[in-house]
Amino acid sequence: MQLADFNAMTPEQASAAVRPCADIDSWVAALVAGRPYDDVDRLLALADVRARAWTPAEVEGALADHPRIGERHGGSGASATLSTREQAGVDPHDADVQRRLAAGNAAYEERFDRIYLVRAAGRSAEEILALLEERLTHDPETELAVTAGQLREIALLRLEGLLR
Repeated sequence: MQLADFNAMTPEQASAAVRPCADIDSWVAALVAGRPYDDVDRLLALADVRARAWTPAEVEGALADHPRIGERHGGSGASATLSTREQAGVDPHDADVQRRLAAGNAAYEERFDRIYLVRAAGRSAEEILALLEERLTHDPETELAVTAGQLREIALLRLEGLLR
């Protein structure tokens, strides 16, 4: 999609276009309300600023639209397609990686009571596993901040991919 197309959409269409980037109402509304944008960099800058203001509840709520690392998105549509593409570095047929991810995901969920979210795009399974092991050492407050940062990275990459 071109930026001019995004600028010309109805608010409902524009919301639907950016929601797969991050399913956070306040963020989607801010991006839609900020139209028209002169260039993609300005939109990305606003998206970054708004993402840094996400509340813990907004971050937690947005996790519902993300599958566990190593698993496929259960839905269909843009978010599922993006998730599958982003996790391309995780071979679903590598039994050892799948076993390690399942164990790590379970340990993470036991410790933090939410899914392990990481920007998987551009990362190998080994990198994702190393980050998982590191993040299991965090205290809950630190880990929530890291999770929010990872969600922000995912959202900005998705938004940039949508418009470039």
